[in-house]
Amino acid sequence: MGYQVLARKYRPQRFADVAGQDHVTHTLLNALTQNRIAHGYIFSGHRGIGKTTIARILAMALNCRKEVGSPERPTQEPCGACDNCREISAATRAEVNPFEESHSFDVEEIDAATNRGIDDARLLTSKIQARPLKSKYRIVILDEAHQITDAAWNSLLKTLEEPPEWAVFMFATTEPENIPQTIRSRCQHFSFHAVKFDDILAQLKMISEAEQVGVEDEALAMLAEAGDGSMRDALSIMDQAIASAPIENGRPVLAAAQIRELMGSVPNAIFERLLESVAAGQSAELMDQLNVLVNNGHSPQALARQFVRYLRSALMAKLGGEQTELLQISADERARAARSALLFTEEELTRNLQIVLRTFDDLNYRQEQRLHLELGLLKLIHAQRLLPIEELLSGANPGSLRGAPAASGTARPPVSAPRSAPSAAAPAQAVSASRSISPFETSQTSWSPGPSLKQSVAAEPASAIAPPVPMTEGALAKAPEAQPASVGAPDIDTLRTGVIAALANAGLGSAAELLSTASWSMEGTSLLVEIPGVGKKMVSLTINPAAEKIIKEELRRLGGPMKFSAVPGAGSSSSSGSASATSAAPMVAVGSIHETALANPMVQRAREIFHAEVRTVVDMREKP
Repeated sequence: MGYQVLARKYRPQRFADVAGQDHVTHTLLNALTQNRIAHGYIFSGHRGIGKTTIARILAMALNCRKEVGSPERPTQEPCGACDNCREISAATRAEVNPFEESHSFDVEEIDAATNRGIDDARLLTSKIQARPLKSKYRIVILDEAHQITDAAWNSLLKTLEEPPEWAVFMFATTEPENIPQTIRSRCQHFSFHAVKFDDILAQLKMISEAEQVGVEDEALAMLAEAGDGSMRDALSIMDQAIASAPIENGRPVLAAAQIRELMGSVPNAIFERLLESVAAGQSAELMDQLNVLVNNGHSPQALARQFVRYLRSALMAKLGGEQTELLQISADERARAARSALLFTEEELTRNLQIVLRTFDDLNYRQEQRLHLELGLLKLIHAQRLLPIEELLSGANPGSLRGAPAASGTARPPVSAPRSAPSAAAPAQAVSASRSISPFETSQTSWSPGPSLKQSVAAEPASAIAPPVPMTEGALAKAPEAQPASVGAPDIDTLRTGVIAALANAGLGSAAELLSTASWSMEGTSLLVEIPGVGKKMVSLTINPAAEKIIKEELRRLGGPMKFSAVPGAGSSSSSGSASATSAAPMVAVGSIHETALANPMVQRAREIFHAEVRTVVDMREKP
């Protein structure tokens, strides 16, 4: 017999050999044990995951001539050796005798994409009425069943509702929604899952050993990932890779570089560098890297497709961590996606994925594909500079929120100003009234340097309040400066002590120690903390969302400002309050970067607490 592709040669012949469909095989084996055989089954799911294979195995198990419990057939699995089992599986076995029949008279497999009309359905209905010749059941397997016409379904409807006792129908389809509901309600529906990455990887490793193919672990992982949940797709790509592999010592050898070239893909390390350029706002470097990729022959459409997959992996790593089940990739790629996820927030990753997806859609019908890909990547950098609308509407200082000093003369003017100060005899309820002017702060109060509009309204009658001043360009030019802090507002030292203590009590000692060396100051209505000696990435890793939540809760408890911003400082602990977010001072080098890390007090404290050993050090300082 001629060469057989791997997908046919290693097609499972028993339920136990089917990978990734335990929920289906377990149910069918139980049904065989209890003799609860339905007359209609629908097997639906992704391509190449075993729908038709399980239908054939079930047909062999139903018509196997060996008794269950015998030495040849100890369980409900088909024996694979009797005449019926050999006839059903003959079309997929390499060792079939060419003089034997290649199919069973009692099991008929029909391509429903070709035989889809009402005449075919009538012929099938007449055949199913005849008793099986030498088996217990007469079984019909219809592949691609969603292609059958409505008239043909209607012709089968009565037979499916009241079939002969020996008739069993099996429908395999990738689009179960196209099968009429009247048919689905008369059948048992099994929804197949996409095969997991680990299951595909194990199957490919087994086949490579059986075929005596030398293969790298990274190459196997690339093949399993390229299958995208389909065992047949992975085996087809492996077949092609073996055919193009070099021969060493009489056997083909698969390497990751060869498979990458065969698939026309690029290493994910390149997309990691692209995202680093996006996070750093380096447009020129981003375009240089893209230029190298395009000049090397990679199409913009293929690059965009791979970039979408990598961004999705980074987003899933951000949501569920490096070991989440949402990532069906190798361990090295999991670690790479987790590193890229640290560069962005969840909202930024979601926005970046939307931008690249829209760019990929544009490339399908655009002529200048390279131009649109370059434009899409530049949008990723421009999107980093956007401020959330909530921050603008709440009157926050954009400079302090992005880690930059506030520009002079840009303070947000009040909506309206009272004509006189609040009366000293105002009731206590008015003093404690909500002082927030943000439409997004409904359940918590916010702090401001001077008397708020709501305090003034509560303290004076309506006749004593001036009408609102329209916000024109002239009004902005004459906007008054921010008023001095109120008498009851806590000072900086009180806020610093309370926040550091709250972080230490919550177990965030690294954040507490980092803030204890920082310079604290007020920037408008926001509390600005400048941390000397570290870069912006180190600040974002230490002052993480959990630490920010504790800090804001403590500030609210102390009656301080609700706006908090931590930025890299210039290396000094002065309280001038003007630090640049893009010029963090580098750490003092003491020999190698490893020695510099070990000399850091935070690292030393972590080693004492966790009895840890520092093996690898990554330089995350800001580059000039």
